[in-house]
Amino acid sequence: MTPGTSAGDLYRPKYIVTNWLAIVLADMGMTRSDPRIQRTAEMIIARWSKRGGDLTDRHGEICSTGNAVRTLIRFGYLDHPVVQRCIQWIVRTQKSDGGWHCFPSRTGTLDGWEGLAALAEIPGGARDEAVRRAIERGAEFYLRHHLMDEGRVRYPPWFRIHYPTHYYYDILVGLRILTRLGYGKDARLAPAIRWLRSKRSRNGTWKLDTAHPDLDAAHGGYVFEGPVFPLQLEPLDLPSRWATVEALSVLARVEAP
Repeated sequence: MTPGTSAGDLYRPKYIVTNWLAIVLADMGMTRSDPRIQRTAEMIIARWSKRGGDLTDRHGEICSTGNAVRTLIRFGYLDHPVVQRCIQWIVRTQKSDGGWHCFPSRTGTLDGWEGLAALAEIPGGARDEAVRRAIERGAEFYLRHHLMDEGRVRYPPWFRIHYPTHYYYDILVGLRILTRLGYGKDARLAPAIRWLRSKRSRNGTWKLDTAHPDLDAAHGGYVFEGPVFPLQLEPLDLPSRWATVEALSVLARVEAP
């Protein structure tokens, strides 16, 4: 490995090495047309498709594999054999209730959003019947839970807007996925839409509530291996360009004729 790079471990330390930065760059619209992105994508594929890696089709976790697939598709690697194999894995590991889970479980969780988000990045014309069915079942899972209802008590971290998203779910994440998939008119989104409108400031913008839920004492309870380095792109409690664009895009899809 080249000294000074994160090629040895693309995942740790959080959130300053290749995996986390690649997710953000894909969010920002970067593609393989940039040679630097091409090198990054090739590194992810080569490193994580080795034995025991998250792109091997055997040892993946939906949070890591889903994010990697979503990122690689955005970069322009939909047709890569490793990506195609992992898409099949995402479909195959969907739970019977339509959700996904990062840990052993017979049922899905709203926190397992990365599976549906990855499948949503596949253009409509490139989705086979298995993918289309998985998307339908996944969307129904989220709609059935109104994007927010799971368990006896609502989970507070889902009700804050954050960025970078990385692998943390919030209601805006769910709204983005479902409305992009064409479910903006489904009445079961109404509670989530009301929540989104309630978060709007008087000047018409939205703010970030937190950058990293796991570093927020109010939403703690996470256990880490090694140090964690925050990646914060915008100040908190000020108008956020990212949150505002995302929220307005969701509302535009909901309100479209």
